[in-house]
Amino acid sequence: MFDVGGPMVDFSKVTAIDFHTHAEEPCNTCRDDGYNEFQSSMAAYFKNPAGAEGMLPTVQDTADYYRARNIAAVIFPVDAERETGFKRYSNEEVAQICAQNDDILIPFASVDPHKGKAGAREIRRLVRDFGVRGFKFHPTMQGFYPNDREACYAVLEACAEEGAITLFHTGQTGVGSGMRGGMGMRLKYSNPMHLDDVAVDFPDMPIILAHPSFPWTEEGLAVCQHKPNVYYDMSGWSPKYFPETFIRYANSILKHKMLFGSDWPAITPDRWLKDFAEAPFKEEVRPLILKENAMRLLGETE
Repeated sequence: MFDVGGPMVDFSKVTAIDFHTHAEEPCNTCRDDGYNEFQSSMAAYFKNPAGAEGMLPTVQDTADYYRARNIAAVIFPVDAERETGFKRYSNEEVAQICAQNDDILIPFASVDPHKGKAGAREIRRLVRDFGVRGFKFHPTMQGFYPNDREACYAVLEACAEEGAITLFHTGQTGVGSGMRGGMGMRLKYSNPMHLDDVAVDFPDMPIILAHPSFPWTEEGLAVCQHKPNVYYDMSGWSPKYFPETFIRYANSILKHKMLFGSDWPAITPDRWLKDFAEAPFKEEVRPLILKENAMRLLGETE
């Protein structure tokens, strides 16, 4: 536990806020059986070497990388021990490293919603004692429907009551891609329409749809437009591959609800920003996506 006075990022000075970066488990510990195969499939899916042995950045590596680029980063692990068998990266450790790099890192955490009341207690403790600002959920990797009240509403209630932001993976995933049986990962859980119920049941809790939600992009755009508390992060895809309808909504009725996200280390901000600069976004929309929308969501002003 440490001082939780809030992030010390000087938002007036950073050029952008990356709302989607990963603290990859297990980092500085030995890899679990099967973890190399899993990361190799991720590397093949994203066409980069980040999944190879010794190529996963630590949280400190991430802080150094983003500081050199003057970009703030929201960072989180993923608690998917129950479905994958891979031990999770400690939420507390990630938060502690973020506190040591609070000029550039913004701490999020992850709790498997199946942990119920125990998970709710962990969420409250992480917010109150470790300064965690939000929580990442991965319905496919954690094996749950977001609108399953019995399975996950205890942890979502804790998020809402603590004023935390929630970020849900949506759509296709590189997790298990090309592996036998997809490593047991079921894509059906990540249809963004399931989050329409969550937005109704928790109308004051910020909900972020991660990624363009392929193949349910239009469902995600509909939920984001219809529910005031729903946002989109644009991570996991190079902007040059965004569907035309996704860009059209980002340029118009959802321009205040779109957030820059890379999916580091799977996709680097260097690559994402290069392709974003070449994509057909309106000039007045670009600063909203890169920083201003995220600042408003985080309750920050320049």
